Amino acid sequence: MTVDPRFAAALLALAGVLFLVLGVRAARGRPFLAFVGWLAALGLFAVAALCGALALSIHGYRALTREEVAAVVEIQPIVHQRFLAHVTLADGTTRSFEIAGDELYVDARVLKWHPWVNLLGLHTHYALDRIGGRYLDIEDERNEKRTIHSLVDGQRLDAFTLRREHELLAPLVD
Repeated sequence: MTVDPRFAAALLALAGVLFLVLGVRAARGRPFLAFVGWLAALGLFAVAALCGALALSIHGYRALTREEVAAVVEIQPIVHQRFLAHVTLADGTTRSFEIAGDELYVDARVLKWHPWVNLLGLHTHYALDRIGGRYLDIEDERNEKRTIHSLVDGQRLDAFTLRREHELLAPLVD
């Protein structure tokens, strides 16, 4: 069984407040008991602060290592150097494209924030742009049919354009 460090920190801080109140009440007639209460409160506050720091570091670690699946691509061969690519995007939409070549590639724009901005809740933003085919042989790349398809469905809020238009966002972008 694991205990959430935030819960432990709150519980320990509450116990620290309880011992602090008991120490203040005992200060009138029992100085030794007051000292023990204050010492216990201080120890509990220190452990609560440690648990709070642990909770913050876990949150920071998760923010910095967060990963998302952008798309899943399934390939179905048609003939030599032709295949069907079934693309399932992160939002669940599926589209199929006929691709010419030996391999496929997906272009994407990535907006990466500075790590300290990740801690505030902003995470790497990506936008899949297009999918296309490529040939292994450079002569085929120059002479054979090329295919490229857009993965963009209309206009949406575009963080990349916002960054270009507003210089104020520059210090936030890595």
